[in-house]
Amino acid sequence: MMFQWTILSLFLYFPEDKTEYIPAVISFSIFLIACIFTFRLIIKKSRKDAEKAKELEDKILNGEKNINP
Repeated sequence: MMFQWTILSLFLYFPEDKTEYIPAVISFSIFLIACIFTFRLIIKKSRKDAEKAKELEDKILNGEKNINP
């Protein structure tokens, strides 16, 4: 039990001065905003690709000969 506590205490650090959390909150906020932006960008691209695939599928099923990607 003592060995486990010493190992965990190496990774857990709760500072007395709470201003040490400010850089972590700032970097977390930046990465969170970047993740949200990237996720929304991927969703938009996926919707456009799905629409193009649907149009291509409709052209193929309707028997149109001239297919330009």
